[in-house]
Amino acid sequence: MRAMKRLAWATDIHLNFLRAEGVDAFCDALAREAPDAIVLTGDLAEAPDLVAHLETMERRLARPIYFVLGNHDFYRGSIRGVRERVAALCEGSRHLRWMNREGVVELTPETGLVGHDGWADGRNGDYFGSPLLFTDWVVIEELGGLDRDARLAKLGALGDEAAAHFERVLPGACACFRRVVLLTHVPPFAEACLYKGRITADTWLPHLSCRAVGEVLLRVMAERPERQLMVLAGHTHQPADVDVLPNLRVRVGAAEYGAPRLGEVIVVP
Repeated sequence: MRAMKRLAWATDIHLNFLRAEGVDAFCDALAREAPDAIVLTGDLAEAPDLVAHLETMERRLARPIYFVLGNHDFYRGSIRGVRERVAALCEGSRHLRWMNREGVVELTPETGLVGHDGWADGRNGDYFGSPLLFTDWVVIEELGGLDRDARLAKLGALGDEAAAHFERVLPGACACFRRVVLLTHVPPFAEACLYKGRITADTWLPHLSCRAVGEVLLRVMAERPERQLMVLAGHTHQPADVDVLPNLRVRVGAAEYGAPRLGEVIVVP
């Protein structure tokens, strides 16, 4: 019989909005699906309580948890500091796997898993024409106090970091597996950033998508038409399911503050 895995996918769960009993109820809902593993695509909590929530999920679910971080996970902290704490946590953990550090994971003999947090890199849409102000620029240490040009350079560097990661790991994953699942927080294509079923406005796109990652995925998959890539993302809170190429599908999960949900149980062969 062909090996298959059941992945319980959730995104933008924002556990910091919940009391302890709410976190327990969410974990119970995931466990009832009896998945082989959990996949989480960012915005799990905020910097002060992120590690505690990850520890709770590991204790209650007792199975592999593959995750990336989202922008909210760095709120009231620093990117560097949160990454150091999460790396240290995963170093001594049996089940927690932060995909920035995992390379390529075998889910089944036919399906591999890769991932990186990603970041909205300001390159899609109209960055300089956007009047929007984001909490990120106040409560994340590395983004505070920057003017527009300096902020765009920092956002671009974060997007480029994610793109470089996928440039390294995705070709190898495709060499080993017919199918690859990719976890990231920020949708890599404007087409997957929807509002009421349509691509969101140009003033929002710079803050909702990562063009640097999208360009890498397009290039790698266009060169490998015999391989299949499914991207799982979050960030926008708006559901999307887009075929960017015949072999490149992007799915964005729905979310609501204070009401974390199981997005779907995905069965991978």
